[in-house]
Amino acid sequence: MESFLGGCKAALQVAKNIPLCPRNPRRSPPLKVMLLPRSGLPATQASLGEHLQTNQKVHVVLGNEACDLDSMVSALALAYFFAKTSQEAKAAFVPILNIPRQDFPLRTESTYLLKEQQIPESSLVFRDEIDLPALHRAGLLSLTLVDHHVLPSMDAAFEEAVTEVIDHRPLERQRDPPCRVTAELVGSCATLVTERIMQHPTQALDTQTAALLHGTIVLDCVNMAPEAGKVTPKDTHYVSLLESKFPDLPPRSAIFEALQKAKFDVSGLTTDQMLRKDLKALSGKEATVAISAIYVPLQAFLLRPGLEQELGAFCRQRGYAALLAMTISFNERKVPFRQLAVYSPHRDLQAAVCRALEHSSDPFLDLQPRESPCSSIRAYDQGNATASRKKVLPVVQGFLSEWSPGRPSGADMQPEAADPGRKMKPEPKGAESGGPELSRGPKGPAKSPLLGDDLVDDDAPLPPTPMNSLVDECPLDRGLPKLSAEAVFERFNRIAVVRPSTDKSPQK
Repeated sequence: MESFLGGCKAALQVAKNIPLCPRNPRRSPPLKVMLLPRSGLPATQASLGEHLQTNQKVHVVLGNEACDLDSMVSALALAYFFAKTSQEAKAAFVPILNIPRQDFPLRTESTYLLKEQQIPESSLVFRDEIDLPALHRAGLLSLTLVDHHVLPSMDAAFEEAVTEVIDHRPLERQRDPPCRVTAELVGSCATLVTERIMQHPTQALDTQTAALLHGTIVLDCVNMAPEAGKVTPKDTHYVSLLESKFPDLPPRSAIFEALQKAKFDVSGLTTDQMLRKDLKALSGKEATVAISAIYVPLQAFLLRPGLEQELGAFCRQRGYAALLAMTISFNERKVPFRQLAVYSPHRDLQAAVCRALEHSSDPFLDLQPRESPCSSIRAYDQGNATASRKKVLPVVQGFLSEWSPGRPSGADMQPEAADPGRKMKPEPKGAESGGPELSRGPKGPAKSPLLGDDLVDDDAPLPPTPMNSLVDECPLDRGLPKLSAEAVFERFNRIAVVRPSTDKSPQK
């Protein structure tokens, strides 16, 4: 470890005897962990087991539980920086991705960027692969939190081990010295990590780390576009500084488009992973219903081999009585359109859910039934593309609060069962590139949507970007906007609908 801290630029490798999480007591063989490896360069090996035996500190850099690209890159880059610059010669610095390993393929933009930088997934350490409580009980754990600053209740015991925080959200709690706190309302936590690294007198930034930080900031700040309301002057400054020091970095627009495409690319995911990528579950007295956002046309989803069996296994394993798959796609004019499918092995529940959706007036979904490959799946085109999943959730929750098995239902309200033997209904016009036309006005030029990160709240307003740091009341004082993918699609659809009536010279 000392030789690495003295000059190794390539890697921090921790091998053998890593304390395992209690729920994986039989995991074998020994886990090897490498941070930012480069082929052909030396790596320094150490053992967390040896650290335990010799009472040497293990310094963990921990991202948040969402483990998005910003959280992951911030943890990797900061741990690498600590390993190269720390005066604690015998300490091990380990970045931890705060999700189980099995969930990592769902972070498709993260897997893409790591692959581009030739960092294998096998080199990463995930939360279910290291026993943090054991390290803490031994008095050997110290924590740096990145992209969050409040530990969840299950990790509350680690609060006393926190030595540093770097976050870009408003502080919900104060920490006393000697804990070092960096909190600033910028577009990306990676901006603050970049600042920390570049302000150090040691040249601790290499091309690989710079590329990770640069791509993350550009994605989080929506290609540095002021109209998106995410970028701040500090984000712009450090992206420009990275580009000046590393001129071979890809153009902003190229890396943004590549990462944005990767974020919604589910082509490499299994059906189980596709359903878990953007999943919410609602519970009532008698049943729990899952609602998954799916980023492919419904036709492609329904034609997945063995779909009915996979949906059944997915629901059984998690205790779901029914599943709504709400698909979102774009047609050739970049206009979003929606479709949905209702799966349940329980015919009465499936019929009742379909009735609730068909008869919903707030919002009115404008559902048009379409053929399905099997009777356990009811499929619809959704005419009202502004009815996002967030708006459908209260409809399902209201249904669950009243529904009970065996409740009488009018036969005239039963949705027509699909005939498994019938052919699939062809996709509406434009489905080759997305789906049916939604805008009935004159055609105007379509723009690609700007899709931000922080995918949480559909209706949070976008504040303007501050022009400088001397404004009396910064629009970001109340925190950065939080958007969901649903909100982005919905807002872009509004733009597409309004544009024909506002364009002075629409195309014919």
